[in-house]
Amino acid sequence: MDSSILLARLIGPYIIVIGTSLILNKKIFRQIMEDFPKNPSLVFIAGLLTFVAGLASVLFHNVWVGDWRLIITIFGWLVLVKGVLLVLLPGTLVKATKIYSDNLKLVLIPWGIMILIGIFLTIKGYII
Repeated sequence: MDSSILLARLIGPYIIVIGTSLILNKKIFRQIMEDFPKNPSLVFIAGLLTFVAGLASVLFHNVWVGDWRLIITIFGWLVLVKGVLLVLLPGTLVKATKIYSDNLKLVLIPWGIMILIGIFLTIKGYII
């Protein structure tokens, strides 16, 4: 199976589930955003897992073309960078989560867009 199709099948549903969860569970998500940066061990482990997921995506799919596969490549690089930042600069997470928890719309609007991207990738991975 083509790596683009495989990653579209993986990333698409992941984005849909996470994004929908955030939108449907705003109070719980706000609590998570307040609690998460208070636990350095959790931030570090999340950073390591995010880094490994991003690195794997970049290693297996670093495709810079002018079609839908570019979404997967950019997603992989963003996940990789986020993982590096969580591990190397965990204090920046505290500042970012404070901004987002004070104004949840800053999270909900981008995640609404991400859900659409997730639907697109899922269709590309499973249907087209």
